[in-house]
Amino acid sequence: MPWTTLASAVVGALIATASAVLLDRSRWRREQDDRLISARRALYSEYLACLSQARNDFRSLARNQTVDLAGRERSARDSFAPCYGVRYQMSITAASNVFAASEDAFRRLRDVRDLAAAGTLAEDEAYSGGRAEYEAALTRLRDAMRLDLGADREPAVAR
Repeated sequence: MPWTTLASAVVGALIATASAVLLDRSRWRREQDDRLISARRALYSEYLACLSQARNDFRSLARNQTVDLAGRERSARDSFAPCYGVRYQMSITAASNVFAASEDAFRRLRDVRDLAAAGTLAEDEAYSGGRAEYEAALTRLRDAMRLDLGADREPAVAR
């Protein structure tokens, strides 16, 4: 009978070790997922803030009739320049559906930039149309970000 006691102890130790390994692996994976979500949340916030700042600058430029064409072009390009760096970060960090939506919003805002730089004023149909396309693309981007971050999921119930 002593060998059954020893076998039981070995089996118990193996089960305990396997359980500990599985729990550690599960905890590690959950922590990795949490870090990824946190990094994406920060990046998405930075990207939206960058686009928003550029959009506000373009609106001011499109409402200002006193700036000459060279000044408009310089101001528009300077306002949009910070968006490029964050765009590249999006290309390697964002989920693929979020990156596709971010590219669309980026391109629509770039079109608005070009209109403002060319002297198109806010009340012109071309500018308001470009702005509407950007706003629609921005809505799709925010929806994709919320989906990726799980912002619309029901909270887990603690037991």
